[in-house]
Amino acid sequence: MVENQSDTFEVGGELTVNRLGYGAMRLTGEDIIGPPDDEAVAHDVLRRAVELGVDFIDTADSYGPGVSERLIGEALDPEEAVVATKAGLLRNASGDWIPHGGSDYVRNQVLCSIDRLGVESIDLYQLHTPDVDAPFEDVLQTFGELQDDGLVDHVGVSNVSVEQLDQARDVVDVATVQNNYNVGNREHEDVLEACEDAGIGFMAYFPIGGGELDKADVLEDVAANHDATVRQVALAWVLQHSPVTLPIPGTSSVEHLEENIAASAIELSSEEMKRLGERSD
Repeated sequence: MVENQSDTFEVGGELTVNRLGYGAMRLTGEDIIGPPDDEAVAHDVLRRAVELGVDFIDTADSYGPGVSERLIGEALDPEEAVVATKAGLLRNASGDWIPHGGSDYVRNQVLCSIDRLGVESIDLYQLHTPDVDAPFEDVLQTFGELQDDGLVDHVGVSNVSVEQLDQARDVVDVATVQNNYNVGNREHEDVLEACEDAGIGFMAYFPIGGGELDKADVLEDVAANHDATVRQVALAWVLQHSPVTLPIPGTSSVEHLEENIAASAIELSSEEMKRLGERSD
């Protein structure tokens, strides 16, 4: 992988964004259901992110459901950031994530997302999971039709294998892939490599492992060398590991947000990248 690369990436070859983004899932209530206790704090987090140079924000219609998108639409003007959202998962009161798709459903959800975000079209619309109650290719065909209709500018997929990515690219131009990826969980390294070969953005969710990272000893040692936190070093590693990575750490705290964004200033040495990149299995 490449260690020295641009701080920006062109989503779909035309939307230039700073590679360290923000994931807005945790702006909602407990268990990602309902509104947060203080919506003003959620607005503050979003506005502070933009102030610090974040111009790429990820969300989904199932976060809340609908709450995260609404908060983004209330807090930010459409021109302040590229907003990526997703469809394909339902959220119930028990906290279950339920795959659900189909042409009619997606066509309805895109209109809901546009309304909540307060935009004329969605910058990046992603299929949340291929495991829906409709054929994968058929669902992606619908996403492509939404793009043709001007409701969606770019299309992405999430939680896919290399084979599924190939299938998706046969149907629609894929601008991004969003998979779970961090220094301690590199299950989707092959997907990242495929994205790098094709110039597709790789949105790494849980880029700091939700606070539970492997390789703790090495992370702590490297963090001490940079007067940084383990979380910051983990983010810096994801950024430097490939020129197409777009980590989207999420938080509901302005303090944690500022800490995460400061990670973009950390420059890890080749030796540190190698130590962190060595597999522990």
